[in-house]
Amino acid sequence: MTAQIILASASPRRQELLDQINVTYKVYPVDIDETPRANESPLAYVQRLAAEKSAACKARLNPDRPILAADTTVVLGEMIMGKPKDQADALEMLMRLSGKTHQVYSAISVRGRVHGQAVSVTKVTFRHLNEQEILAYWQSGEPLDKAGSYAIQGLGALFVEAIKGSFSGVVGLPLFETAELLSNQGVTIFK
Repeated sequence: MTAQIILASASPRRQELLDQINVTYKVYPVDIDETPRANESPLAYVQRLAAEKSAACKARLNPDRPILAADTTVVLGEMIMGKPKDQADALEMLMRLSGKTHQVYSAISVRGRVHGQAVSVTKVTFRHLNEQEILAYWQSGEPLDKAGSYAIQGLGALFVEAIKGSFSGVVGLPLFETAELLSNQGVTIFK
């Protein structure tokens, strides 16, 4: 089957979400500097990264089909919580999120006939966590490459007391917005 789009991401979670909505894709990950700029807002940050990923992929491939790129980050107040550097970083992030409501920003950038972007913002409330369970969670290996050091689709779901917004956005690719952007590019979702 011919791929409908290029996915500028190696994320297995994004691949699973595209599989869920029957969009075929060819994976072509790009590597960009994901360091936040001085005084960059979380919204501007995720939008910039998604756009830079799709632009970098387009510059390398110049494909005949749309390119989909995304970026997801966890935000507490105005603090951007990326992927943990190490165990201490993950433990600190999860302790900060404990008993609080944070936001998950997930931006999508689609380049094809036109460039389209969308952002999903979801509120996630964690129950109070103790150090022992956070340490056990780290030992599971799940937090390693996850924004905010947790995966809502995995064991991290045990920490989530409430969610208001897009579950798929928290996983890494908000499907409502993605389907809308892909439809604008002529990609058929319902076959």
